[in-house]
Amino acid sequence: KRTGDGGENRGRGLGSGVVINDQGLVLTSLHVVAGADEIQLTFADGTEAGARIVAEQPENDIAVLQPSQLPGLLVPATLGNPDLLNVGDEVVAVGNPFGLMHTVTWGVVSGLHRSFRPSPARQALEDLIQFDAAVNPGSSGGPLLNRDGEVVGIVTALANPTDQRVFIGIGFAV
Repeated sequence: KRTGDGGENRGRGLGSGVVINDQGLVLTSLHVVAGADEIQLTFADGTEAGARIVAEQPENDIAVLQPSQLPGLLVPATLGNPDLLNVGDEVVAVGNPFGLMHTVTWGVVSGLHRSFRPSPARQALEDLIQFDAAVNPGSSGGPLLNRDGEVVGIVTALANPTDQRVFIGIGFAV
């Protein structure tokens, strides 16, 4: 979660992330943490820690966070190869939609190499994985897993032609 965004919309936000190595680096979506005055991580065991951004790729909506402390037990995710995905492959999205912690949804890869502009204020994202596992606000930054439990993407956006901020069947991962 984050506090503040340096502008009129000061407040709290919620997103997801995934630990990617034994130093505790966390991979998430850049839009989850961009402009935050403070970043607070909550690990699976409930340990809380502050964090700072140590790397970012705006063109891919990706940020890497370094926590100020690690939990007693740290199990990094296994990274897979997204180039091995095919349309129809099963995927699982893990995140915290609407603040419902540790939510898992299942679906299939619906398309590959998609382009999408999440909003007029954000740059277009390229080479995305399109999937139909339900994701909602708070899911951004969470891992998209293949059938073997390997991280093959990071949830970054959902397509919705309405003004409602809810899932209608099309999610994207980078």
